[in-house]
Amino acid sequence: MAKAEQLSLFDDGTVPVARPATLPPGCRWHEVDTPYQRIGFLLRTSRRKTIGLTVNDDGLVVTAPSWVRYGQVADAVRAKAPWIVRKLRALHIRQQHLATADARWHDGGRFPYLGIYVTLAIRPDAGTALYSGDPVRPAEHDTLTLPLQSDSSTERIRERVHTWLQQQARALFDARLQHFCQTAGVELKSWRLASPSARWGSCSSDRRIMLNWRLIHFPPHVVDYVVAHEVAHLRHMNHGPAFWKEVERLYPDFLQARLALKSHHPGSLPLL
Repeated sequence: MAKAEQLSLFDDGTVPVARPATLPPGCRWHEVDTPYQRIGFLLRTSRRKTIGLTVNDDGLVVTAPSWVRYGQVADAVRAKAPWIVRKLRALHIRQQHLATADARWHDGGRFPYLGIYVTLAIRPDAGTALYSGDPVRPAEHDTLTLPLQSDSSTERIRERVHTWLQQQARALFDARLQHFCQTAGVELKSWRLASPSARWGSCSSDRRIMLNWRLIHFPPHVVDYVVAHEVAHLRHMNHGPAFWKEVERLYPDFLQARLALKSHHPGSLPLL
């Protein structure tokens, strides 16, 4: 959605409709009038038995059996219009928050990693995913090379980046958890990565921590704040004065990171 991603919501809250500059392989562009607004979508056929609707960084994608008539597809879009418009509106807000209009899933495209936009290189002969710099300290002009065919779909490229980002998140978050647990003098029973839509992290009463892997998009000081926050819960299972005093002890600059994260809801992160 190269063109649509750069558009803002209209004053009445409707989502702008714009045909993508380039269509993913096997997809066609259609638009349908609904009681809520006109909805544009990518249509692809598959062997599935029912019509499926998803909203990702490409916008609304409808997957339908090859034998289904277009009128049935249009009716399905109209029937789900309230849900679709809500998801598309959230998508536009998410893209505006993190400037994902700059994210592109092709050779030469970019994606946010630890506060830096990393360039993608698609090389069939690469053999494995290769990062040109230090993945712990990314810098401008760093490149992630993926061993994919030059005609790989955006979904395939996004999936590989997703896998690589989770690998980096698992290693970095584990190291920071160990650091803050040692600083706090506490023991952690276990931790896991997840992708919740409503929280950056959590700590249960049985000393298990969950961290949202999409934190890997943010600069390291934001990651440290969230990790320190959850480790502080190993001492205080609340948000009282003693808890915030412990957060400050573990990470003195937490206020700056907290403010940086405050404007971003977990659901506002790019759909990778």
